[in-house]
Amino acid sequence: MTREPIIQVASLSRTYEHDRRASGLKGAIRSFFHREHETIEAVKKISFRIDPGEFVGFIGPNGAGKTTTLKMLSGVLHPTSGAVRVLNHVPQDRRNDFLRQIAFVMGQKDSLFDELPAMELFLLMRDIYEIPHANFEHALDTLAGLLDVRDVLDIQTRRLSLGQRMKCELISCLLHMPRVLFLDEPTIGLDVASQKTIRDFFRDYNRETGATILLTSHYLEDIKSLCERIIFIDHGRILFDGPLDEIMARYAPDVHISFSTEEGGIEDHAKAVASLGEVEYDETDSVFRLRVDRSRSSDAARKILNTCPVNRILIEEPSLEEVVTALGRDHVR
Repeated sequence: MTREPIIQVASLSRTYEHDRRASGLKGAIRSFFHREHETIEAVKKISFRIDPGEFVGFIGPNGAGKTTTLKMLSGVLHPTSGAVRVLNHVPQDRRNDFLRQIAFVMGQKDSLFDELPAMELFLLMRDIYEIPHANFEHALDTLAGLLDVRDVLDIQTRRLSLGQRMKCELISCLLHMPRVLFLDEPTIGLDVASQKTIRDFFRDYNRETGATILLTSHYLEDIKSLCERIIFIDHGRILFDGPLDEIMARYAPDVHISFSTEEGGIEDHAKAVASLGEVEYDETDSVFRLRVDRSRSSDAARKILNTCPVNRILIEEPSLEEVVTALGRDHVR
């Protein structure tokens, strides 16, 4: 039996109109008597569905229409045309029983009060969402435990680190235990350790609550760690909707291997691994670099270790920007 989707989008579009005006005094005078309008299509007739419990990556270059789409799904923006239903609601109606089941989390959002502890905001959110006290205490204990911030909830916000502030922001967004999460760059600006903590938290939240999550991020590690399915959007159109493994195999077939060796023997070391691919030596940081097929990365690393006196070796995935660029270029052809 086919499950009813949590999110269903059909031919969804959003356009904006902007006034155009030439620069200078003449342009200002001309626009006073005759304004020229420009229509910008931010989202162009996109369609997709997301089933209960899915964790979907929504990726694309800057200005592709990602945030605009999330805002329409959450009811912040009204579509110009098309249809969207979330939890069997029309988001733009902004009904209370709909809003109590969703959360829109934006990276570096600042809703905390600098001079007050985070607990004051949590109590305010409890009253806004009319969360029963027992539910509130359970949710707060669960979320604070997952994010390891129980000991900072009563400290002035301005005394918290950026990572601690972000964790408290997350708690304020999730105290009502939403069934659908829209995450817009939730790890932006955080250090590596904090990014991992946030990723682990959302993975656990998805697993333990069965929440349906749609994530936008420019960090490939966010997408790889959390999402099995990817929706790629560019210039307002969906160009790919499918498994992450498929998009990586098609548009990121290689990985980057860099390694450093003991001093001397640069030419000998380069010849020893030449069969793996084109080898480059960076004299600035004394590092060898090469690109190999991801299916051969383990064998390549093993050969490097066996044939060269390696001090350090690093295998890196292509950046999400590289994948996005390759995918976009493929659809331009």
